[in-house]
Amino acid sequence: MNINQALFVGSSERVTQKPKALHPEFAFIGRSNVGKSSLINCLCNKKNLAHISSTPGKTQLVNHFLINESWYLVDLPGYGYAKASKTTRQKLEKVIKEYVNLSNEMVILFVLLDSRHDIQKIDLDFLFELGESQIPFSIIFTKCDKSGTNVLDSQIKKNKEELLKYWEELPPTFLSSAETGLGKDEILNYINEILKSTIE
Repeated sequence: MNINQALFVGSSERVTQKPKALHPEFAFIGRSNVGKSSLINCLCNKKNLAHISSTPGKTQLVNHFLINESWYLVDLPGYGYAKASKTTRQKLEKVIKEYVNLSNEMVILFVLLDSRHDIQKIDLDFLFELGESQIPFSIIFTKCDKSGTNVLDSQIKKNKEELLKYWEELPPTFLSSAETGLGKDEILNYINEILKSTIE
């Protein structure tokens, strides 16, 4: 699948404030500074569609982008931004939980994990919550261009083994790089297959 059109159509704090036109939603989330905005821009072939910032925690609302006039790419706030005030963290947590649990149009949630590091407790806690709430999710390892092949393979293997301590099998998992375009086609084809299955 190619993305020929990507339009920002609105930001919201509450599910009731989402765009009125209903389409399937594919949402993206991860710890602050995991490379979410860069990946979204890569997928959509637009440099500045999602705002990139060196300051974590920039996205604080649920942002909807209409893709090819047929589905939404949803950019969610990052979780685990330690430098934010307690009030801000609680507000973001509420925004995230409401969308993830109450958006009937969300088809799948892509959880982004930094490929260079061990999975952190905050990531596991978030994934556990998704599992308990039976929220369908996939995992995207980001920034895969930042490590050599052997180091990357070893770290990904380690992270998958950590996840398999808690799940009998892993959800669909992708390796990505916003710099090189690694994983772009695989992620978009996966979305396309899901869209086809929802129509059939």
